[in-house]
Amino acid sequence: MQINVRVIPRAKQNKVTIEADGGLRIHTTTVPADGKANEAVIKLLSEHFKVPKSKIEIIRGFTSRDKVVIIQD
Repeated sequence: MQINVRVIPRAKQNKVTIEADGGLRIHTTTVPADGKANEAVIKLLSEHFKVPKSKIEIIRGFTSRDKVVIIQD
């Protein structure tokens, strides 16, 4: 499954919300430095979809707030 993700770094709390267009908005308290926000995104998606972190991969947008993520079944 391929999904579009919008990341909000330095948020007050960690949470995943669904936007009107079907994309996901991920709020993370992590700062966007040294890939820490990307790690937090993978962890939050893993918890949200109840899949192992190894099944989730960011394929586009490593340094952007807008990312494309693949979740393998």
